[in-house]
Amino acid sequence: MTTFLVMGLGLQGTAAAHDLIVNGLGKRPDGRILLLDNDSSRLEVARERLVQLTGCTALETIVADAPVDPKDGATGPVREALGAADAAMNCLPYRFSEALTTMALDAGCHIADLGGNTAIVRRQLALAAEHWAGKDTAVLPDCGLMPGMGNLFVAHAVRTLGSCEEVRVRCGGLPVEPSGPLDYALLFNVYGLINEYFGRAQVLRGGALDEVETFTELEPVGIDFPGYGLPARECEAFITSGGLSTTPWTFAGEVGELDYKTVRYRGHFEKFKLLVELGLLGEEELGLLRGGAAVPRDVLATLLERVLAQDEVEDLAFLRCSARRGDQRLVLEMFDRRSAETGFTAMERTTAYSATACLLGVLEGRTEIGRGPIEVAVDTDWYLEELGKRGISVKVDRTG
Repeated sequence: MTTFLVMGLGLQGTAAAHDLIVNGLGKRPDGRILLLDNDSSRLEVARERLVQLTGCTALETIVADAPVDPKDGATGPVREALGAADAAMNCLPYRFSEALTTMALDAGCHIADLGGNTAIVRRQLALAAEHWAGKDTAVLPDCGLMPGMGNLFVAHAVRTLGSCEEVRVRCGGLPVEPSGPLDYALLFNVYGLINEYFGRAQVLRGGALDEVETFTELEPVGIDFPGYGLPARECEAFITSGGLSTTPWTFAGEVGELDYKTVRYRGHFEKFKLLVELGLLGEEELGLLRGGAAVPRDVLATLLERVLAQDEVEDLAFLRCSARRGDQRLVLEMFDRRSAETGFTAMERTTAYSATACLLGVLEGRTEIGRGPIEVAVDTDWYLEELGKRGISVKVDRTG
């Protein structure tokens, strides 16, 4: 009997559990899924929704706190769940990823996550490298949309064309209708958003690893909105951090220019840039005039959640990877909308389904254990087919 574990039943976690039921248990009807979260109400809401959508009742809920430190004395329930599972999908914020990776390796349980912090991802891969000798356990960080799907689009382009002069990646999750003070809606964890907008981004320049500041290199971006059944919009893109994840290290010397920019509606950059320049993304605790102290990032996160969060958002997800080798060009473009059938948003679908496809690929022999990051480990032809099976359309255009 195959047992899957999903940790964190928020937006992406519930969608991940849904895909594991449809495409995981669908091939393993005697299997089961464990759902773990520290909020019993959230667990029950997720369970009821999954039963309603799929009719699957092979779902068990576990109320437990995930550890940031694997040596935490309260890790018992999480260790037991990992020990009982064959494959685990970690949909918790990235601060839990390193500890859960350590525990999964100890338990011999394959684990994938949504990542979002490249330094942590590289530590996870180093942990995995230490354990792979004599063990058959996969560790797959950064499997969501960006990073994740974007890594695999880059890998597919390089495998198709060979060494490339340039590879450009542009990605955005947006409300279908611009709204609010930033023409944006909060479509995933607020700290994940802030982490993208803060610090420095790793890129390739002249085939070598380089770093550039976030919120720089603004450019217009064209998306064929009418071609996707939406009114025309003007968009822009700018450098953000973490989206490329490990790909600059993986393709150094093989790709000349590699960068990633986040896509937003025109005007977002100028508005949010002010918040950056005011220091509101900072992590250093500041004293306040009325006593006490506060971290600017935490204050901003609270306000963003209050202003940008929407219960029912009609959204879209867009990802374009453009590669060039001489006169040969390859463009992969993904566009997705909220599902009328399941109610999952485009961001939930593209993030969660990408990750669960990578994880299920381990069990199906299409994701190689021990190879390293996903852009090395995952069969990209198979991956694109798997996205199609999930209703996520990818256009591939090759010229030259």
